[in-house]
Amino acid sequence: MYTGSLRALIDELGRLPGIGPKSAQRIAFYILKIPSEDARRLADSIVAVKDRTTLCEQCFNVAESGNLCDVCADDRRDAHVVCVVEDPRDIVAVERTQQFRGRYHVLHGALNPLEGIGPDQLRVRELLGRIDAEEITETILCTNPNLEGEATAMYLARLLTPLGIAVTRIASGLPVGGDLEYADELTLGRAIEGRRAVVP
Repeated sequence: MYTGSLRALIDELGRLPGIGPKSAQRIAFYILKIPSEDARRLADSIVAVKDRTTLCEQCFNVAESGNLCDVCADDRRDAHVVCVVEDPRDIVAVERTQQFRGRYHVLHGALNPLEGIGPDQLRVRELLGRIDAEEITETILCTNPNLEGEATAMYLARLLTPLGIAVTRIASGLPVGGDLEYADELTLGRAIEGRRAVVP
């Protein structure tokens, strides 16, 4: 039905996460219609990100053509407070809040025994190595509020607490603008558990 090169493009696009067969076709035909310069720019950017992007040797965030990511290279960040996240994309979410001025540690996943992901498949050993080396005083466990994220946070808390540093967990609960009647029991329970004093 399609030419060999178009069929190959559709197949490759269909392998991307979240892209089904119909979306792959739409994107392929869009690429076919755009000017050659635009298509080359897209192809060049894909090749460049593969060639130039590495992992930060300190926190395992994405870095470009260097040893450290932008956060670890920034002297203005508090090097003694580390926010532990599952994925580099989580750093973007935390940074958008503009509430955190410390550094990060990316685990590259969460504990999931059913999928064969244990502590050895995560960057746990590297996190423990940073505690003394960087004189870290607090770790904020910022894993996802799901079964795997909670298990990972509990595992890390058991490892880190005996080291004499503050171990905190991000609060979870009701979203701003949400109604109590629509909240599930777990979310509402977490909101009550994580309550704090009201300062008039």
